[in-house]
Amino acid sequence: MTSPSVTSADRTDAGRRFRTALFVDFDNVYIGLQRLDPVAAEAFATNPAHWLSELESGTDSEGDFTRRFLIRACYLNPSRFSQFRPNFTRAGFQVVDCPSLTQQGKSSADINLVLDAVDALDAPTHYEEFVIVSADADFTPLALRCRAADRRVTIMTASPAASAYRAVADSVITADELADLVTHTASTLAVESPTIEEPVAVAVAPVASPPPRTKKPSEPAAATAPESAAARKAVLQRVRTADRPVPLGTIVQVAQKADASLAESKWAGTGGILPWLARELPELGTSSRPPGFVWDPKRFGEADLPGSVTDTAPSALQRQVVAVTDTPGLSAGNYKVLLNALAADLKSNPFDRAETSRRVRDVCQSKGAKVGRSTVNFVIGGIIFAGLRLTSSVTARDLATAWADNVVGLCRGARMQMSTGDVTAIRAWVGGGLLEG
Repeated sequence: MTSPSVTSADRTDAGRRFRTALFVDFDNVYIGLQRLDPVAAEAFATNPAHWLSELESGTDSEGDFTRRFLIRACYLNPSRFSQFRPNFTRAGFQVVDCPSLTQQGKSSADINLVLDAVDALDAPTHYEEFVIVSADADFTPLALRCRAADRRVTIMTASPAASAYRAVADSVITADELADLVTHTASTLAVESPTIEEPVAVAVAPVASPPPRTKKPSEPAAATAPESAAARKAVLQRVRTADRPVPLGTIVQVAQKADASLAESKWAGTGGILPWLARELPELGTSSRPPGFVWDPKRFGEADLPGSVTDTAPSALQRQVVAVTDTPGLSAGNYKVLLNALAADLKSNPFDRAETSRRVRDVCQSKGAKVGRSTVNFVIGGIIFAGLRLTSSVTARDLATAWADNVVGLCRGARMQMSTGDVTAIRAWVGGGLLEG
């Protein structure tokens, strides 16, 4: 007699537990991390047991969960990376050799990974989660197949990934988050409230506040209702684990799922979602500009809002580029500030992914440019993957050229129809005017 199909994670006294199948496209991840952060690349390749243990627990909008990695498969090209095989074998991985099959050096990792994942979908063991560690958008059909089978999909990337590929995942661990995960002791997926690096303005609709009530010395402090506490925790978990600012509509759903009384009580007497957030979660950044977003100020700012173009009169072309490629919607003037700040920093300091992005962000904000740290990281990643080495000899024009090449490449990859004039306009915009003349 066959056992009934299981459609959700096991629930134990300690919380949810996912039976997980993990598939690692080693070549893709290692090469991507080498470009972004060589230290992270070596940590990924030489100590997989560390980052695997970091992934054994996590948090999503429904709360905490743990993973049990029933399948651990790593696909690598033995002619290039055989020295790393023992590290993964020791960490309990099944290592699948994928030698080059073409003159161009293309290995068989993709097809082997897909075949094994499809076999896992049909296996007697029901895997609730499939983790695909690769930025290769060729795995989009696989992710869609997993979702159609009602399986959770998590994608980990080490380089820029196509928006369509990210969109089919339930959760995405970006290249910067992966680099932090493999090099830091504490998981980047933790949702405990971290120390905020700097004050960030919170844009909320004006709300009349009642005058403060003086509490009598003998009066006990008011206890937060368990439901409100649950809603607060659920929202915080959702925002802290998001790879970008979260739409306000999503936050409404998360909060009301945790506390169904919020709608009837008019958001615990505050009158709406924004004033409720301002009272319950003042540490989060919010924007009321339609469609509205909520974000973690430690990682994002208003300049990181999806679809945001900060020109006073952005063109239709700029809006399209932002919409289909996730290119940060800075104005040409702010791109110029960012690229000049990055060039100046590289002349004064050796490139370090985390420290460089922090310093450049600080310089941009000191000059009045609304540039978030994730925006700086996005631009740096694009420049690196365009093939430019970030050394002290590069100029702002060099950076602008590489960044513009990357954006145009993203547009072509998204199948945008562009005329020669469109390409020129895009390069002038994202190059901050540094490419003119």
